[in-house]
Amino acid sequence: MDILAFIDSDRFQDYKILIESYTGLARDALHIHIGLLIFVIIRLCWRRKGGWILAWLGALAAALGGEWLDLRREILHGDVQSNAAHWHDIWNTMLWPTILLFVGQWLQPGRKEKAPEEPASGDLVDDALDKPGEEPPSV
Repeated sequence: MDILAFIDSDRFQDYKILIESYTGLARDALHIHIGLLIFVIIRLCWRRKGGWILAWLGALAAALGGEWLDLRREILHGDVQSNAAHWHDIWNTMLWPTILLFVGQWLQPGRKEKAPEEPASGDLVDDALDKPGEEPPSV
């Protein structure tokens, strides 16, 4: 028994055709846009530490899941494509998420350091007296 039998690969194919006809984009372009969209959505939702890798893993899961559904449909209908065609789709889906994963650290704004606190007016004399060899400021 297939654990994931409830996932209908024919319905998944129908959705892909619907999106393709609605947007007018080629399938390669859809792979690129979907991978980037999933990456950006996850990264925006998870802005804490580890968000870049989590977003990349989400895009990878979507790419592999989509190819698994495609392969499953091909096997059921007896029209299996070459492995190169499936790797081509995964490559298209993962190119920009992978680039963003590696350059993401430079895209993220740097953390602001706290500005040094200014001493109160009476603290200037005390600070100057604490340093050996310095004369206190004249008042």
